[in-house]
Amino acid sequence: MLDKYVQQEQIEKLKIFLPAQSKSKELAPSFNLNIITQFYPPDYAATGQLIEELAVNLGRLGIQVRVFTGQPGYAFKKHAAPIIERSEKILIRRSRTSRMWNARIRGKAINGCLFFFRAILHLLNKKNRGDLLLLTTAPAFLPIVGYIAKLLFGIPYVCLMYDLYPDVAVELDVLSKKNWLVRVWRLLNKKVWQNSEKIIVLSSTMREKILSHSPEMSEKIAVIHNWANPNWIVPIEKENNWFAQKYELVNTFTVQYSGNMGRCHELDTILEAARQLQDEPIQFVFIGGGAKFQSSLECVKKLGLNNCRFLPYQDKQDLPYSLTACDLSLVSISPKMEGIVAPSKLYGILAAGRPVAAICETHSYLRHLLRESGCGAAFNSGDASGLVQFIRRLKSDRELVNQMGMAGRQYLQFNFTPEIIAKQYSNVLQQAVLTAKKRIVRSRNNSVEAVTEES
Repeated sequence: MLDKYVQQEQIEKLKIFLPAQSKSKELAPSFNLNIITQFYPPDYAATGQLIEELAVNLGRLGIQVRVFTGQPGYAFKKHAAPIIERSEKILIRRSRTSRMWNARIRGKAINGCLFFFRAILHLLNKKNRGDLLLLTTAPAFLPIVGYIAKLLFGIPYVCLMYDLYPDVAVELDVLSKKNWLVRVWRLLNKKVWQNSEKIIVLSSTMREKILSHSPEMSEKIAVIHNWANPNWIVPIEKENNWFAQKYELVNTFTVQYSGNMGRCHELDTILEAARQLQDEPIQFVFIGGGAKFQSSLECVKKLGLNNCRFLPYQDKQDLPYSLTACDLSLVSISPKMEGIVAPSKLYGILAAGRPVAAICETHSYLRHLLRESGCGAAFNSGDASGLVQFIRRLKSDRELVNQMGMAGRQYLQFNFTPEIIAKQYSNVLQQAVLTAKKRIVRSRNNSVEAVTEES
């Protein structure tokens, strides 16, 4: 009798999330999702690469995915991509308005504004709306499009927070905390978050940062990490790696920083470690670009370091080789940026089976991840000596390098594969759709009741 009662109670709870008809069908994640993001492949931007993989995996789970994006402009070599494209059953539409001025910050801001308005125009066509919008923070103010779309058309939306603005601008001293734009932006953020169905963040510290501004958002926030595909990025010995052979990385212990060298990333500690190790058979390789690329290159020249090498962004198909062409990989977050940004490069490193050294604050989620996985060590900003000791330790113990690398890869396989993360996204997005449908049904019922009472 007790089992029967429990089963009946579970059924009653389930009914809350289902409309009156076709209950079993609603359990399958079959709905139309419209993803809006400025960056998408063939662009090199990490956010775009992640969104493509997410879209593909959500499509495999039965969700009908459409993407509205911009033309390539982030570290991209070709002239343009197709305006309309179908890939892996995903319909991709590209605006022409987001690649006009990419070299400078102001130009990128203008491109972001143009894409913002173009996204609103895109949604004027009812065919482009779907059942749910997923909006990234690329550009930073893009989630406001969701708020506008809900006000005008009643479209439910979910915010995917890659970075938190205006916090990034404030911590980088681009804007003062008291600046009117910051105050207006924070008010808009609250409106956007309050009217969203869900808010997806990339780390526990990012969740805490949002709650410090808006404690009432607690029930809406879902923490979903980024990911990497361990079937695509696999451990390769440097002796068998053409990338390591090409750049003469095989016979020397190699420490690698791969990805964006932006204002949110701490590079001074890494460069100081390189200076301390300049007379030892250890080399540092920096792959990528960004705001700190040139200054880091000039610092290396000024110090006369011959143990540092700088390479440009690599094509996506070369990542399985570039990420495994080292003995230790680096991840860094600048002081005060914890919870505001989350480095996506970490997950590819784990898949590559390489130990990780993270430069971050003491409360960073990276420290918890490294402790739980056993794949590396974390250091405070400025602790170059601690980083140097860790590098020397790994250089002298090949077994420890392999042990940490495999521990990280196993941790990723159990927690951060595309399939695991896509299911987490699917659950959150499906819940958002069902919540929105329940609200519409409730509103209609209230309207009918009001009309009945009047008559």
